[in-house]
Amino acid sequence: MKRLITAAIVAALAGSTPAVTQTFPSRPITIIVPFAAGGPTDALARILGDKMRQILGQPIVVEDVTGAGGTIGVGRAVHAPPDGYTLSIGHLGTHVINGAIYPLNFDLVKDLEPVATIASNPMMIVSKNDIPARNLSELIAWIRAHDGKVTAGTAGVGSGAHFSGVYFGQQIGSKLQFVPYRGTGPALLDLVAGQIDLIVDQASNSLAQVKAGKIRAYAVTSARRLAAAPDIPTVDEAGLPGFHVELWSGIWVPKGTPKNVVGKLNDAIVGALADPAVRRRMEEAGLDIPSRDKQTPEGLAAYQRAEISKWWPMIRDANIKVE
Repeated sequence: MKRLITAAIVAALAGSTPAVTQTFPSRPITIIVPFAAGGPTDALARILGDKMRQILGQPIVVEDVTGAGGTIGVGRAVHAPPDGYTLSIGHLGTHVINGAIYPLNFDLVKDLEPVATIASNPMMIVSKNDIPARNLSELIAWIRAHDGKVTAGTAGVGSGAHFSGVYFGQQIGSKLQFVPYRGTGPALLDLVAGQIDLIVDQASNSLAQVKAGKIRAYAVTSARRLAAAPDIPTVDEAGLPGFHVELWSGIWVPKGTPKNVVGKLNDAIVGALADPAVRRRMEEAGLDIPSRDKQTPEGLAAYQRAEISKWWPMIRDANIKVE
């Protein structure tokens, strides 16, 4: 009798897991942004979250957790319960580059479950208006003439603006003086105010200020011009061929999150990315929506691994590290 009761309890507990996950979501979901409010990753999370809320029928809370180039926010998500209620949004910098330069207490591949690739965003070389250069060739000449003294804003060591800035300096044979912020949103404010000289920034972050005439754009770091800003040349056209950096973004959950929960989250993200209003807002911000095959968990996993293989050797060769 005792064995029968025990077996019945075990069976009941085993059978309860699908029932619980089938009710997902039954409460608010949090997207942890590893940078400051007002920055490009925060803006992307809010655009996506607005539509996901409608699809999932639960509030989507965006929580900005800043510090250490995004590693603190990612770590918060890694150590959250694997139940689908805490999402990690990040990009090439936070979920690839940081693994090569920070002594992390988690593994970016082993401790996170990929959900979907959500956007790609070329970088844009922008400066304060006081700089005399009017095109990229003139900017490069100006930087070389002030080698080591030109200030460039970043969102911390390993952030997109940082490793792109280091890569830019290598390409032109000059050193930049990097100024870290808690996000490229605050860095952009200082660029507009003339407190720093330039940023190799996400196009989606800088585009509005460029269009308003508050900063100057020299080139986008992709092989094609932005649909939202067709007058800005590519780096190939502007005189720095091959300087291509795409800051793609994705969403992950803690490892161990049930597969059907990951599936529901992926369905919501794919549905949001297919929405015409969401697509319009993203395109206006200079963001490209990835192909459908990259929107799958498997697509993001393969993309992340490929980018690790590409960037980690380059980062180590450049000796980029936390000082």
